[in-house]
Amino acid sequence: MQLWFARGSDVSIREQLVTQVVLGILSDDLAPGQRLPSTRELARRFHLHPNTISAGYRQLERERWVEFRRGSGVYVRAKKPEMPPSPALALDQMIARLFRSARKLGVSLPAVRSRLRQWLELQPPDHFLLIEPDEELRRILAAEIAQAVSFPVKSCGLDDCPKTPEDGIRVVLPNREATARQLLPAGTELLTLQVSSVPASLAGYLPAPASALVGVASRWPEFLKVARAVLNAAGFHPDSLIFCDAREANWQRGLKQTAAVVCDSLTAAELPPGCRAIPFALLSESSIAELRRYEEFIRQPIETL
Repeated sequence: MQLWFARGSDVSIREQLVTQVVLGILSDDLAPGQRLPSTRELARRFHLHPNTISAGYRQLERERWVEFRRGSGVYVRAKKPEMPPSPALALDQMIARLFRSARKLGVSLPAVRSRLRQWLELQPPDHFLLIEPDEELRRILAAEIAQAVSFPVKSCGLDDCPKTPEDGIRVVLPNREATARQLLPAGTELLTLQVSSVPASLAGYLPAPASALVGVASRWPEFLKVARAVLNAAGFHPDSLIFCDAREANWQRGLKQTAAVVCDSLTAAELPPGCRAIPFALLSESSIAELRRYEEFIRQPIETL
């Protein structure tokens, strides 16, 4: 295993040694039972104080990564220590896999460092970018995302989608993912959002009274189409449903006489006063949670790791 040490770093030499040995064990660069370089050997090779090396090895022994064998040296333990998972350990394992993959590809350590430095110096994204060619659907989804997160939300179609990494955290629906990946540079991260289950979302309102007059309103034609099919399948009589395309003039007419109006989140705010709205969220709860986790990941200070 190759070791290196940076003098003048905020991280002590002892901690640099401990971290590299742990990464070596996690990545299987250091095999169970493998002998580590002696304290004297490392001190001489890197011009370090022997006490620093000894302190690092003692820490590794306390944490059960290595074992001392009298008169023989320091060896990697046969079994990795059992410990509860932590973000720091998970990150160490990811870094170990990165270095192992780089070696398999024949990429040098300086090249890995240089590439990592470029990534770390990039300005972190500060907004979500929704990619959706259907303008009406795009408006609804952007509004739902904006209600769930504190980052600004921008949107675009497929043809005018920005290509640079600084242009936000890109999000798409599953049916747009393949096309979006073809348009974006290779390796671009893309969050795929899932839509809600219509029957599950309406379960609390079923079965509906036979005499109930129910409105369905949206600016998105597909919303009206899907709602018609689902509500009919759920037992609503076609004559008890009023469908209103919110893009048309006077679309609100007749909605005050309904028991409730099934609508998207944007249309809900435009209903006549007194109407009972049943807003249907297009994005699933799991997708909303994923967006919030991503935002927290970017905002989270390093001290919490």
